[in-house]
Amino acid sequence: MFGERIKFGNYDVYLDDKCTKSALQVNMSSKDYNLASSLKHFFGFSNFRGLQEEVISTLLSGKDTFVIMPTGGGKSLCYQLPALLLEGTAIVVSPLIALMKNQVDAIRGISKQDGVAHVLNSSLTRNQVQLVKDDISNGVTKLLYVAPESLTKQDYVDFLRSVTISFMAVDEAHCISEWGHDFRPEYRNLRGILDRIDEKIPVIGLTATATPKVQEDILKNLGITNAVTFKASFNRPNLFYEVLPKTDQVDRDITSFVKKNEGKSGIVYCLSRKRVEELAQVLQVNGIKAVPYHAGLDTKQRVKNQDMFLMEDVDVVVATIAFGMGIDKPDVRFVIHHDIPKSIESYYQETGRAGRDGGEGHCLAFYAYKDIEKLEKFMSGKPIAEQEIGYALLHEMVAYAETSMSRRKFILHYFGEEFDENNGLGADMDDNSRNPKPKKEAQKQVEQLLTIINDTAQQYRFKEIVNILSGIKNALLITRQVVDQDFFGVGSDHTPSYWRALLRQLLVVGLLKKEIESYGVIKLTSKGEDFLQSPHSFFMTENHEYDQAQSSPSSNGGGTAVFDKKLHGLLMKERKRVAEQSGVPPYAVFQEASIEDMLLKYPTSIEELKNIHGVGEGKAVKFGSSFVKLIDKYCEDNEVVRPQDIIIKSTGANSTLKLYIIQNIDRKLPLEDIANAKGMDRTTFINELETIVFSGTKLDIGYEVDALFDEDQQDELKEYFMEAENDDIQEAFEEFDGEFEEDDLRIFRIKFISEVAN
Repeated sequence: MFGERIKFGNYDVYLDDKCTKSALQVNMSSKDYNLASSLKHFFGFSNFRGLQEEVISTLLSGKDTFVIMPTGGGKSLCYQLPALLLEGTAIVVSPLIALMKNQVDAIRGISKQDGVAHVLNSSLTRNQVQLVKDDISNGVTKLLYVAPESLTKQDYVDFLRSVTISFMAVDEAHCISEWGHDFRPEYRNLRGILDRIDEKIPVIGLTATATPKVQEDILKNLGITNAVTFKASFNRPNLFYEVLPKTDQVDRDITSFVKKNEGKSGIVYCLSRKRVEELAQVLQVNGIKAVPYHAGLDTKQRVKNQDMFLMEDVDVVVATIAFGMGIDKPDVRFVIHHDIPKSIESYYQETGRAGRDGGEGHCLAFYAYKDIEKLEKFMSGKPIAEQEIGYALLHEMVAYAETSMSRRKFILHYFGEEFDENNGLGADMDDNSRNPKPKKEAQKQVEQLLTIINDTAQQYRFKEIVNILSGIKNALLITRQVVDQDFFGVGSDHTPSYWRALLRQLLVVGLLKKEIESYGVIKLTSKGEDFLQSPHSFFMTENHEYDQAQSSPSSNGGGTAVFDKKLHGLLMKERKRVAEQSGVPPYAVFQEASIEDMLLKYPTSIEELKNIHGVGEGKAVKFGSSFVKLIDKYCEDNEVVRPQDIIIKSTGANSTLKLYIIQNIDRKLPLEDIANAKGMDRTTFINELETIVFSGTKLDIGYEVDALFDEDQQDELKEYFMEAENDDIQEAFEEFDGEFEEDDLRIFRIKFISEVAN
């Protein structure tokens, strides 16, 4: 796509056919401008950062320029300084009004005249618009910030044709591409608008996140395919990447993490405004200085909360993605994602707000596949092409969350950059690199996979290839009669998760490539064809499998929790003793997840035990006495240093819901009606019932169970759960050969636990 590549320090510069290396170097000599003194004069900086000087020199020479530079790399200066030096006014296209205002204020702060920078948009009065025009006509205004919609007005176009325009800067240029994470259709028209003003005006496009496909889209749509392209490395070696399973205790896990990083600045991202408000409250009641930020707050409150964070009056801002664009706080020490973002680009941009000063930056994401399913549902009403793109971007995010390879290598590969996971900068700065999964020989499986792709004419996408190997039928494969072929299901001795992991790793090492234009069709590369001709050893690691049922994770700054095996044995022995004494199965005393949480937190009082995962007041009082005594003695005998601040307070929101549910069950209202009244689907509502019962509260749902099962079935199920080693629903489902629905079995289990254990 680009021409010759030359090196500037650690950076790559791509030259088009019309720009030779010597010509570029002449441009960069900046004969007509003393850039160093201009930088000092206008901005007070003594030195340029990274590629800034080279980019500025190229733009000053009148050449179209394309800049790909990570968040915090200093992109704004690349067009601000040339605008101040060149004759006329630079048009800066930006997608966000707030971002425009921030930059206008910043430029006005370095100038004696407020008119040096203006915003032109629909919010201005007629008099204000006239003032802007006058300042431009009089040569006062050097930077004019506009939204792309403003440029569609004929009045503005006619005016801009009558004045000197130095160049057009397109900030957040990824907005031009459907394959970008923040596509804005109005960006598509920029080239046409520019041609109406003056087709000879130089253009500079700037973006912080762009895959090779998006880069191509930007150049094509802006009509600057011959632009000199500057691409800085996307590697942020000071950032630590970590993904943890998202459980129903995620608020507690986030609170624990923040408390362990007390006094440090951090951002917590949530997808919904409601979740932002709830989580901010949880943090506040636990003594953390936190504020919410989302588009639903009134402007005054939003600005206030943002300023409090910037001025360090609060440590943490809980926000939707509305927060952060253009916010330059260099000492953000952690970025937490309560919900997985919609794309790698979004994730990269949001995590990029951590550690801009080169210091510590912890990027922690909580992942559960059910969140992905929710995001997929949100896309269902959109046009098919948009859905396809959305799914493709989303499943790249799934792959990142589930991968067991170096997360840094994964991200950089996504942006078209190679990374040495052994010796590269920041090579050990992620959870997978710190705690690697064992690798297994997979030469045979690689051959199978590549052969399947080849034998099916290289026309299928990721999901179909996995389905073919695993022997999973779907409408497309049936229609095309793939299911009748001998090779269908040839890899069924491995799980779909295994094949997904292998496929992903073959893409990263370059044996396969993904055709973006055709929404992700997988094809062999020349390297992949060579492998088929001469197979050789290939070691792979299987993906992580995050399950909602997993115990609550340890959020201790990077790594898997190591349980105290000796204490684990003692607690399991005590659980069995208490269970026999009470005449109930061991899991009815405390579930395995609760035991594991005790191993992390060492509760030594009933009060502390109440805050253990899956343990409420009822269960703590009924069964807890011997457990806390055992743990207390164990800590004393073994000089165990207990984690501090393990009691995470609740806001009481859940208590209100719990009370509502109990009251209405006591009234014997149908469970479906109770769930509907709170806007909950059946599965979510059952989750809530389980939380209540597993923590030790009785729920009399016999009336609901009687409607689902006859007497004999109930006797049979009771006998099963009484004798079973655990209360795993999947095992129960298989034991009864699918006779009962899984959700129905869960409802029976709630009744069973309520009666025998609470």
